[in-house]
Amino acid sequence: QVRVEESGGGLVQPGGFLRLSCAASGRSVGTMAWFRQAPGKNREFVAGFSWTTYYADSFKGRFTISRDSAKNTIDLQMNNLQSEDTAVYYCAARPIFGQYREEDDFDSWGQGTQVTVSS
Repeated sequence: QVRVEESGGGLVQPGGFLRLSCAASGRSVGTMAWFRQAPGKNREFVAGFSWTTYYADSFKGRFTISRDSAKNTIDLQMNNLQSEDTAVYYCAARPIFGQYREEDDFDSWGQGTQVTVSS
């Protein structure tokens, strides 16, 4: 299994931005992705990086995912954050390449990092 660790969460005002980072270690990784879980809601897919980037439609244009394949790290740049973006953001990894979007597709997860958008 892969060890996955997120960083970069925090408190930001509406309209602000944050950059989350995730590092995976332990074995080679094919696909890495970000999910989030808001209070009282199910965990949802945000963006992933396999051979290329892919996004849930609701985050296109506002969130940007990037990857350093040599280091097995991915970043999530989040712009124009709003209160509804408040959630715990999770990084996930799996050894196979592909545009996976479901929780069950991933076998390695980080502990999550809290993002709070509030004035």
